[in-house]
Amino acid sequence: METMGTALREGETKLQVRRVVISGYYGYHNSGDEAVLKSILFALEEEGARQGVLIEPVVLSGDPAWTTEMYGVQAVHRMRPGDVIRAIRGSDGLISGGGSLLQDATGAKSIPYYTGVMWLAQLLRKPVFVYAQGIGPVNRRWMDPLIRGVMNRSAYVSVRDAESAALLGRMGVPQDRINVVPDPVMGLPLPQAQPLARAGEAATGQGAAAAPAAPGLAAEPAAAERLPLLGVSLRAWRKDGADLARAAAALGALARSRAVRLRFLPFHTPSDAEASRWVMERLGDLGGRSTAEIAEPGDDPQQMLLEVSRCDALFGMRLHALIYAASQSVPMLGLSYDPKIDQFLKRLGLTPVGTTETLNPEAFAAAASVLLDNPEGWRDEHRDAIAQLKQESRRPAKQIAVLLRQS
Repeated sequence: METMGTALREGETKLQVRRVVISGYYGYHNSGDEAVLKSILFALEEEGARQGVLIEPVVLSGDPAWTTEMYGVQAVHRMRPGDVIRAIRGSDGLISGGGSLLQDATGAKSIPYYTGVMWLAQLLRKPVFVYAQGIGPVNRRWMDPLIRGVMNRSAYVSVRDAESAALLGRMGVPQDRINVVPDPVMGLPLPQAQPLARAGEAATGQGAAAAPAAPGLAAEPAAAERLPLLGVSLRAWRKDGADLARAAAALGALARSRAVRLRFLPFHTPSDAEASRWVMERLGDLGGRSTAEIAEPGDDPQQMLLEVSRCDALFGMRLHALIYAASQSVPMLGLSYDPKIDQFLKRLGLTPVGTTETLNPEAFAAAASVLLDNPEGWRDEHRDAIAQLKQESRRPAKQIAVLLRQS
């Protein structure tokens, strides 16, 4: 299998070679986190080539064999200390990120683990590069010194929003050491197959030519049969399911008010697929005009990106569903379950359409109809902000390549 550096190795013998370990929540088949990894790998390869550096990644993964097969890179098991120590000792540095690694909302183990890996690299005198991390929430104050210590000893620190930078500042990390950059997934390219024309584009003859459906993707209907396509990315959050019930009511209100095709996009399998099916079962009678279905895009995050690019608008609860939509200029409505959703939407000048505590069905249907009826208006309004986020998403890779070249 061709690796992500093969093309650069051929005929590029003058490139300096640098081996870098990448630490994150990888190898768990979560589309958002895998998209982060793939985006980082792409950016390191391209920016390294510009700086005359061939960066050879070693990924700490929960499933090393799968990670190697998926990305063509070396991987070792993230929970085997001996393997991790050997990988870091044989490297030229450690990248920590991206994603929401340093938070305790999902439990008390994440922060000690990820800061522990960073501390180990620093103990072995390897430079540590923090790559577009989302910091927080951190509710256990005893974890602040763990984060402050490794951040202040890192060679480069970047976070994906101003709120993360402010939180690090309150912990004692000098603000002049912190770069605020977009999530790396803003720079993820589409796979070679181009997106099919969106429903609105088909009617006017605009948009890309139709490409074959990728494996696992449903074939598009003929242009005359197309309904406006709303992508839906949901996850289970409240234990009582009230948030998903509200989402079902909102989607049902939209689907009964107009003809629309609802396509559920599970970013984390199997949990998101289960949540999507639960909501689909509660949509009720859609009146015979609207339809609902679920996608099965497989493990490759670029195939999910392709799915999102085909939507006329997206209703997203998963952060990376919203980031995918922004990167492809797909109008979006965000449902907030975590501050990171609000923070990303804010960078585009948007606010959530609702939260896991409240979502008005009629207001949602009206807001979604505005996007479906006038997607170009939304794109015109947000074009400059999206372009800036895309450009800045490569900044960490560029800075890391420069520092590796100088090492």
